[in-house]
Amino acid sequence: MKTIRVLTLDDARRMAIAAEAEARQNGWNVSIAICDAGGYPLWLQRMDAAPIMSAMVAPDKARACVLSGKPSKVYEDMVNQGRIAALSMPVVPLEGGEPIYYDNQVVGAVGVSGVQAGQDAQVARAGVAALDGPGHLAEHLYQGQPA
Repeated sequence: MKTIRVLTLDDARRMAIAAEAEARQNGWNVSIAICDAGGYPLWLQRMDAAPIMSAMVAPDKARACVLSGKPSKVYEDMVNQGRIAALSMPVVPLEGGEPIYYDNQVVGAVGVSGVQAGQDAQVARAGVAALDGPGHLAEHLYQGQPA
């Protein structure tokens, strides 16, 4: 039998606080979404003055990461390099989503939307990094290798 780790509301809260702090430090107004390993939302917040649409896009970015185990940037790059067939995949091909790994398993993801793509990703990575600790540090950010 396999033990399955799950994110808790406290985990989501900790990641959201870290992501929001990163956004505020840079003067960015964003929406932050955190989903579980099934792609279902655990947390969604839209900062004051964040674009309204960002509250719809952020959870989709997180879901894309859970479905694939990769940052959502992978799909944006595919489309930008001419592989438009990626547009028919059930993922949002926009940078700003980062998967969360624990013991080489995707346990959730953070999706951020509201500013430039690289800035969204920076905020998402700050959220993921808030889970640093035993079993997390080496596994959370996708390094171009399959899980």
